[in-house]
Amino acid sequence: MSFLDVLSQYVDHQPGTAPPEAPRHFEQVAQSAPPHVLSEGLADAFRADETPPFGQMVAQLFGNSDPQQRAGMLNQMLGSLGPGVLAAIASGPLRDMFARSGGAGPQITPDQAAAIRPEQVQDIATKAEEANPGIIDRVSQFYAQHPGLVRTLGSAALAVVLAKMAQRNNA
Repeated sequence: MSFLDVLSQYVDHQPGTAPPEAPRHFEQVAQSAPPHVLSEGLADAFRADETPPFGQMVAQLFGNSDPQQRAGMLNQMLGSLGPGVLAAIASGPLRDMFARSGGAGPQITPDQAAAIRPEQVQDIATKAEEANPGIIDRVSQFYAQHPGLVRTLGSAALAVVLAKMAQRNNA
């Protein structure tokens, strides 16, 4: 069965329902779909009313990430924000890293990412989205490269990702 066949099952997906096979379907689609298709579906799900707020979902993914993924996501997100925004949203260990970087923006290492809590990432992601809504696309591109991690969002969110991908495919 092609990824398009799987997506066709989600064209008329009803919000609030989570088919039990959504994680398996997501895995099938993630293995076959072009990365940009997966990225667009993730971005649409991050923006959807049927899913938790962007910051909350990013914090969940961050909490389930390994240190390398944590650093990669933070660098991806922070790299798309200007120094003024970075200075305004940085707190705790991130503020200290930013101050040491001379305002150019920190390059977060896996060890440094380990000092940052998911709650801080939720706050950073929420403020980053307010300052630059395009951050959702950047973060989606990053997580499209890590579909196994996306599976940790759970069946309901995965069903929304698949439905959004199906809607884009049918448009």
